[in-house]
Amino acid sequence: MRSTNHIIQKLRAKTGQIAVLVDPEMTNSKGDLQKIVEKAEFAKIDYFFIGGSTVTRSDFEKTTSILKSLTKIPLVIFPGDHQQISNDADALLYLSLLSGRNPEYLIGQHVKSAQEVIQLDLEIIPTAYILIDGGKQSTVAYVSQTTPIPRDNSLIALNTAIAGTLQGNQVVYFDAGSGASEPVEVSLISQVNSRLKTITIVGGGVRSVEQIKFLASAGTNVIVIGNKIEEDIDFLLDIQIYKSNTVS
Repeated sequence: MRSTNHIIQKLRAKTGQIAVLVDPEMTNSKGDLQKIVEKAEFAKIDYFFIGGSTVTRSDFEKTTSILKSLTKIPLVIFPGDHQQISNDADALLYLSLLSGRNPEYLIGQHVKSAQEVIQLDLEIIPTAYILIDGGKQSTVAYVSQTTPIPRDNSLIALNTAIAGTLQGNQVVYFDAGSGASEPVEVSLISQVNSRLKTITIVGGGVRSVEQIKFLASAGTNVIVIGNKIEEDIDFLLDIQIYKSNTVS
């Protein structure tokens, strides 16, 4: 386990950073990954997040290895289960699914990989993972057999985030789920950042630069884009314009 905290410092450094989520089940060929990397580097994205709810270990390792060979952009594992780990990454978001009550995703998956994770040469980042209803059932909710927090109940979401930080989690990750029709409410992120000195990551349903701007203005450290880029890789060109107009 790497003793440095380079990635956590980078996450904390500013708001409005962008991560491109690569799902190895959907994108794992060198040709497709090369196209994404080229446009992502032009857009000056801050991270690649790697992971998915139903990814095989072979696809995960293959995709992470290819990305490592193609780019210097930091690679952060966003694991769907205990087998999604690799020394080719720079950091691992060590997720505890706090919005659900399934012990398998609170601690069970962690126990299965504990011996392997502690020997990895990458940065381990304890992360409170909180699912928010995004208007449709997400794969992660189905696989984890948990119910997302309703969009209109920000108090439960806020209290869950507070509990997660009190447990020692360094990051709070709010996720509306892959393919969500609605992203996480900006008002929730504003409440969290007004109450807690923590790092916030938001993903799921982000499909426009306007949504990115709103989330950034609410204090979101990292906004994660996944499905939108799978559908329209040229959205990275819009992100490039956003990034070029953002004061560092």
